[in-house]
Amino acid sequence: MKYTHVKSAMVAAVAVALGLAFAPVSASASTATATIAVSTTVTNSCTINNGTLSFAAYTGTALTATGTFTVNCTNNGDYTIALNKGTGTGASFTNRYMTNGSYELGYNIYTTSGDTTVWGDGTGSTATVSGTGTGSSQTINVYGAIPANESATSGTYTDTVTATITY
Repeated sequence: MKYTHVKSAMVAAVAVALGLAFAPVSASASTATATIAVSTTVTNSCTINNGTLSFAAYTGTALTATGTFTVNCTNNGDYTIALNKGTGTGASFTNRYMTNGSYELGYNIYTTSGDTTVWGDGTGSTATVSGTGTGSSQTINVYGAIPANESATSGTYTDTVTATITY
């Protein structure tokens, strides 16, 4: 019976060990806190997309047309749009030219439908167009006019004007 006594002692030892393993811990836990600074900078940015200004067929009477292009700028970001003179030979802000080979047809681009202020780069008597971004695409109107009695040979006349957005 020597082993029974050892066996009983082992069972008792295991029971004590298990009891200690699952006994509630009475030690108190401590905590500490910290903050995390989160930040970013939103910079104003803009994109500008190509547009068109297409006139009806010119027959010698004055023509007007409205075209559009789009810009997309950061919400509440200010921007200014300038136009160059175009690629027509001899073009100026006072007289822009569409060309058909060596032939020219005068026209101009204005900031409003009243055709009173030439849209240019802000120099001389030209103006630029300014706005505030919305974070979404915004349509910008372009107002064109061809004066009456332009001497033009039949054909298709074109010009390319570059719009530059500053933000």
